[in-house]
Amino acid sequence: MPEPINVNGENWQSNVMDSELPVMVDFWAEWCGPCKMIAPTVHDLALEYEGKLNVAKLDVDSDPDIAARYGIRSIPALIFFKDGQPIDQVVGAQPKPALKRKIDAVLES
Repeated sequence: MPEPINVNGENWQSNVMDSELPVMVDFWAEWCGPCKMIAPTVHDLALEYEGKLNVAKLDVDSDPDIAARYGIRSIPALIFFKDGQPIDQVVGAQPKPALKRKIDAVLES
């Protein structure tokens, strides 16, 4: 079963920038309540979109440089990458249907 990929400075390039599929990166932290709230949804989306979308998680406390590079100021933040470029983002805990609409729009673009 596909799990979200844990990304960090060492594997960011291969898992996000060089990905053949679009990637949704969940920027989160252990202490973040809303991040924990959406974690099951992020996991479900990884299963649901297997083969169409890669889902990754980046702990902002472990990799603040990557979070800063993309202007992450509040979490949870989900950034959608396509061909190594950020093309859309969602900030804050969102319901699954809203996230699915975003993903579907990314996949159609």
